[in-house]
Amino acid sequence: MRLKMSENNYPLEDRDRDRLPPILTHSLDRGPKLPFSSYGSFISTLNHKRESGSHSLSTQLLLPAVRQVRELPPICPDVRQKQRISIDVLPPEVKARFASDPIIPIRTKTAKEFQEDIEKATISGDWKQVHDFYLTTFDSFLELNAAFKKEANAPYNTIEDSGINTKFVNAVYDALLHTPPDTQKSVLKGIINSLLREWKGPRTKDDLRAYFILVQNPQYTSTATYVIYAHLLRQIAALAEADHHFLMHWFKKLSQKRFKQLVERLQFFITTRLFPAKPEELPPMAKCSWWIPSATKVLSLLNAANSISSPPIIPFSDFYNLTLDHIDFMEDYQTWQAHGNSNRFTFCQFPFILSTVVKKAVIQRDSEQQMISMARQTLVDKVSRRQRVDMSLLFLNIKVRRLQLVSDSLDELSRKRADLKKKLKVTFVGEAGLDMGGLTKEWFLLLIRQIFHTDYGMFTYVKDSQCHWFSSWKCDNCSEFRLVGALMGLAVYNSITLDIRFPPCVYKKLLTPPIMPCDPDAPVGMATLTLDDLQQIMPDLAHGLGELLSYEGNVEEDFYTTFQVFQEELGIVKSYNLKPGGDKIPVTNQNRKEYVQLYIDFLLNKSIYRQFAAFYHGFHSVCASNALMLLRPEEVEILVCGSPNLDMSSLQRVAQYEGYSKTDPTVRAFWDVVLAFPLELQKRLLHFTTGSDRVPVGGMADLNFKISKIDVSTDWLPVSHTCFNQICLPPYKSKKELRQKLTIAISNAEGFGLE
Repeated sequence: MRLKMSENNYPLEDRDRDRLPPILTHSLDRGPKLPFSSYGSFISTLNHKRESGSHSLSTQLLLPAVRQVRELPPICPDVRQKQRISIDVLPPEVKARFASDPIIPIRTKTAKEFQEDIEKATISGDWKQVHDFYLTTFDSFLELNAAFKKEANAPYNTIEDSGINTKFVNAVYDALLHTPPDTQKSVLKGIINSLLREWKGPRTKDDLRAYFILVQNPQYTSTATYVIYAHLLRQIAALAEADHHFLMHWFKKLSQKRFKQLVERLQFFITTRLFPAKPEELPPMAKCSWWIPSATKVLSLLNAANSISSPPIIPFSDFYNLTLDHIDFMEDYQTWQAHGNSNRFTFCQFPFILSTVVKKAVIQRDSEQQMISMARQTLVDKVSRRQRVDMSLLFLNIKVRRLQLVSDSLDELSRKRADLKKKLKVTFVGEAGLDMGGLTKEWFLLLIRQIFHTDYGMFTYVKDSQCHWFSSWKCDNCSEFRLVGALMGLAVYNSITLDIRFPPCVYKKLLTPPIMPCDPDAPVGMATLTLDDLQQIMPDLAHGLGELLSYEGNVEEDFYTTFQVFQEELGIVKSYNLKPGGDKIPVTNQNRKEYVQLYIDFLLNKSIYRQFAAFYHGFHSVCASNALMLLRPEEVEILVCGSPNLDMSSLQRVAQYEGYSKTDPTVRAFWDVVLAFPLELQKRLLHFTTGSDRVPVGGMADLNFKISKIDVSTDWLPVSHTCFNQICLPPYKSKKELRQKLTIAISNAEGFGLE
């Protein structure tokens, strides 16, 4: 447990306000940007104290009226394991509380009255009353609570209610950036005054309320305020875990707009610190190495708040910092591998900030390093035995016959398990040609098409949810499920997008656990799933169970159900007890939640355990990497199947041409038609051309989309070569003719459109 701290209030006198650093006298003017030296006072105040070990400030430091400043310890983010100091082992003088908490002064101004003051000041030009309000309100944590707390001295010690008048806070901040510069400076001055106070004793909920209010300040969009912002973030990051728990739940109550603004400000702060447009405006990185860890830790509180909200406040992808896509993350990843979530900061400790592009690159590079190590050992063994070195050892070479595609693929992957992390090359027996990528993709497309066909029996297609699910009765040969898992893993490493329609819970199960256990008999894939997960597979059944949970009558008498389920397998109805003696235990109003949870667990976990375990082991035999711990289930799905977000304008920018140029009338007509298509037809076009209606992780540029000219009659429909992401167009004479022929082709193509 970290110490919570209370505050001493040292009012800032007028004569002291003139001694603030130049940051507050120039930062909000519209004149030239502030030189770096203006940050010196605030930074050196804390650095000097750290170096000297003194707890008092000399007359040359930032705020003479603030005494006995003590800096909080550096942030030490720890995701997997936290070491805490028990309050019981602290000395009595540290544990001692104040005799009484400070009394919050009563302030009666309302949001409506404040708005009226703003309107009067705007019309008259006299901002004194507004200025005095800001000057008083932001002078201390005590005054912040006095202004914005619903009831000044009520406790409000719950996660459900911060006790803050949110409407009033929003009104004050919305008006702040439109007030005169001296008013804005007074706010920053008060924040500095508060952050540099000495804290004694545990933090109170009023302190947390003050942090919660201050972090929403819109002034932090300016780099001129970043020194102040950084110290605020540092203090929030260093709070005890219990305090973070409160802040997380209070963040959850913010409106989507305010919540997103907080996330964007933090992201911009991190980006600017990493890649400053004008480095001279910020302190040297060596003097503020704690800025990024502090901001990332606070961002993690917002991410946690978003995760526990149902539905999420913003998409999880809004937490990606896309600037980080341009950094080589292998050093960060290796540091994380070596030190875990210790005191040494790495972005891998906070994977929510890393985009899927980064995570895919890390997984692939990690796999390549493992592959290189294995290949090197193989070559060393060959040389030491004076055997001939065959460079094919560096590849996973798959040879299959088209007529025995599944059985040959299964045999090849089973025999070459040690080579699964190598670069894949496919040969179709009896066919000439080298695999430059097209044969590999064709192998994936044909194999997936055959395995997922309903006649094959491995997977059932659920029309209501338009997805595939594991056949509970197909467990005589689980090696085939292992093959599907291995295919998914190989697709990730070879940048192939698969047209697989699994529900999202499959990817949750694939990460349960994210690292394959050393014990082969350890349970895998047994994820904790809910009614929402069942809804994505069997919506009718989920609806029925939902009605059971909300039924207001007598469940036992009206439903007459026991803890037993029935499944039809090959025309035979079989019964299964959900718990020992379940067929004799009635479902009642008291135990219906247990019944529903056991039912879901049976359907999505236990009834398909053997099939899914083989599938899990197949995937992890290729993707065995600690990097999987960085992934969300949604990101695993994107790695395997691509993203559903289409941007045809981006595809137009990266398209390649053969026989045509981008200025040819046929090409111009093609893009005019495609960009005007509704989303469903755009998806059909992508599926017709590439074999999937989704976009690879790297975006449209990774598709290598090609438009080729085919010299045939314009009566012909367009054709495609999905193995090469290629569409072939006759030279149609008009846009109308092209639209008609293209629509017919993409609407009536079957399967993968393979010739």
